[in-house]
Amino acid sequence: NRGSPGDATYPHVPLVGAFVMHVASSCPLAANGSVLDFDFSIVFNKNPLVCYDSNHRLFVPCDWGLLHQVATRFATVLNNGSAWVERVEARRQACHQLVPQFWASTGLRQTPPQALIVSSKTRNARAPVLLTCYVWGFYPSEVTVIWLHNGDIVGPGDHPPISAIPNGDWTYQTQVTLMVAPVAGDTFTCSVQHASLGQPLLEDWSPGLSPGLTLKVAAATVMMALGLGFFIAGVYQYRARPPAPGYTPLPGDNYPAGNV
Repeated sequence: NRGSPGDATYPHVPLVGAFVMHVASSCPLAANGSVLDFDFSIVFNKNPLVCYDSNHRLFVPCDWGLLHQVATRFATVLNNGSAWVERVEARRQACHQLVPQFWASTGLRQTPPQALIVSSKTRNARAPVLLTCYVWGFYPSEVTVIWLHNGDIVGPGDHPPISAIPNGDWTYQTQVTLMVAPVAGDTFTCSVQHASLGQPLLEDWSPGLSPGLTLKVAAATVMMALGLGFFIAGVYQYRARPPAPGYTPLPGDNYPAGNV
């Protein structure tokens, strides 16, 4: 929370040049969502000048340098009236009242992750492919990502949670890589474990066909399609051909009527 010197209840303090005074308050929370403390201070050029002692409900100087005397006089002015003490106590009460709602919508919420595997080439002859598993959009930040090769875990069995990077919108992202030498039939799986998931999120990747084999498969597919087209056209022409002269269709046949 930040106030401005223009507030009606703010003591009159002249500002010279680029000097700025503002009000700062904080309400730090524990990991379980409980309120740890409440801080309120009046800051001069980013330097706390007067702080609020919530135990004694008094303003006290918190600058012990060149501005200590100014801070002391300032605190005395604030303590002479009840307006600022009541204002700070109202903020402290609001802090405790808003915590459950705030914690439920932030700290306790869970957002499931998304995953995508991207492959790239390397200059390592033993492991020519680099697989990168991108995981993003999840909350809270604790996530475990492991690689599976044809269903078997790659690497050691102990996989601690991976550090995640905040996206700035209360979600996180991370990535893990794996260098591989894939062969036909291989399947590499990125397994993501997160508190929001009932079971791990699995993203699979398999090596594609080589350029030469891809060309052969394409050529074979085209030839098969042409052959099937010629066959269908021949059957259609055969069935559309009229009967030979002098042929009398038998009752119940499915040929077109002929000449008697």
